[in-house]
Amino acid sequence: MIHRLRRLMRNVIVAFGFVLMAIGLVGAFLPTHLLGFLLVLGLILVLRNSIRWRRRFILMQRRYPRYGYPLRRLLRGEVWPVIWHELLRSERLFVPRRFHRLRRWRFALNRSRRKP
Repeated sequence: MIHRLRRLMRNVIVAFGFVLMAIGLVGAFLPTHLLGFLLVLGLILVLRNSIRWRRRFILMQRRYPRYGYPLRRLLRGEVWPVIWHELLRSERLFVPRRFHRLRRWRFALNRSRRKP
């Protein structure tokens, strides 16, 4: 009886995680990106409570490492490095080469930090 109740609770938590992921996916495409954190929260709930979905996530991550690796870093709490990497990637894709500034700013910031 207790085993069935635990299984039921896990299924409820996984379903709630999928609902959060759906809301977060819609919110991630809104101009403010405020609901994007719900996507990560739902992913955490699903991956912690379902072995089947955890295995699928690992397979997806191995098949598409470019998309799986940032998600894994977000799950570990590394938010700012992921944001920085995505900014660099989007700058490379959408901005002409003569207007690339982020990389130069990073090097200038690191140079100014090194000098006492």
